[in-house]
Order: sequence, then structure tokens, then C-alpha cells
Amino acid sequence: MSKPQTKAETIKEYIDQQVAALAKNPDCGTTHYNLAVALIKENRWDEAEQELMAAVESSPTLAEAYVALGGLYLHKGDLDACIRFNERAIQVRPKFAEAHGNLGFAYLQRGNVDPAIAALEKALSLNPRFIQAQTTLSSAYYMTGRLDECIAAANKALELEPTFAVAHNNLALAYFHKGAFKEAIEYCDKALANGFEVRPEFLKDLEPYR
Repeated sequence: MSKPQTKAETIKEYIDQQVAALAKNPDCGTTHYNLAVALIKENRWDEAEQELMAAVESSPTLAEAYVALGGLYLHKGDLDACIRFNERAIQVRPKFAEAHGNLGFAYLQRGNVDPAIAALEKALSLNPRFIQAQTTLSSAYYMTGRLDECIAAANKALELEPTFAVAHNNLALAYFHKGAFKEAIEYCDKALANGFEVRPEFLKDLEPYR
């Protein structure tokens, strides 16, 4: 009886398969992209970037590859490059929700809140079940003081995934700033229970109301 394959062995075999396929057809953008995705899972970032660049060179309309490049540059802390690649994805596929959502996240990280909200709302108009975009939009609303909209967006995220910790944290923050301290504590505890690292300063702010 053979032993079960481990995840690592499976990924290694998949990488070998893609490399073999590229040896036969080096200009297949989809295969370059598939290889890059596997390399990312192995944290082989530089090799993945090379494959993604090859993917868009071979297939200039492969929007997923541009989004993946944006993710790589976000990992490197290069928000400008992340934005540029997601914008390119939108150019080739205007209704690609993930590209709009990632663009919104990058804008928010850069402190450009209004463009972030516009991009995130667009993402959700294309895919209302895009939970990361919903939660990031909740964060953006909170940053602009739109507390009721923050709460509504976070609740929509929790309808999709009741244990999504960031949404619980956003609710805790919004309710605290509305003076609803009981609810703030309740959602803070849920955020903690689901693995979110709540800021120590916020935990201290809640202490008098426990």
C-alpha cells in the first residue's frame, strides 16, 4: 500500500508538470501563469515573478496574471506597482472584480481613501460575495467616519462568513465610536476569538466598560 501524498509532494509534482509542458510549448501564457501560482505557494517569489512576466508577454490579455503580479508587488511593499498591475488587469478585463478589489485595498494602504471606496464599491457591484472587498470597504468607511455604512458593510461580510475576524473588529471599532460600548466589547471578543490581533490601545480603551 503506497503512502498518501503530502501537499508539498503534490505541489512539487505539479510544478514539474508545468515545467515539462513549457518545454514543449514555451509560449503558453496560461502554463506560465499556472506555474507561477504554484511557485507562489512555495514562496518562490522571484521565480514566480519571472513566470508571470512571461505569461503576460505571451498572453497580454491574461488578467489573472496582472492581478497576481500586483499581489507579488504588494507582498514586496511596492504599492505603486501593485496599483499599476491591477489597473492593467482592469484595462484588459473591465469587469474583473478581483482587480477592482485589490486596487481598492492598495489605495487604502496608501491612504487614498476616496479612490479606494470607489474601487471597492465597483468590485462589489460586480461580485457582491467578494468578502475581502466587503470588509476592506467597511474599513474605508470607518476611516472616513461613515460609521453606519461601516457597520452595514461589516455585517454583509459576516453574512457571507460569520467567523471573518476583521469584520468583527470593524464592528467593534464602529460601535465604540458610536458610544455603543456593550456591542463594541461583544464584537471585539469575537474578533479575538477568531484570531484577530486587536490593537492593545483599543483593548485598553474598552476596559472601563467591561
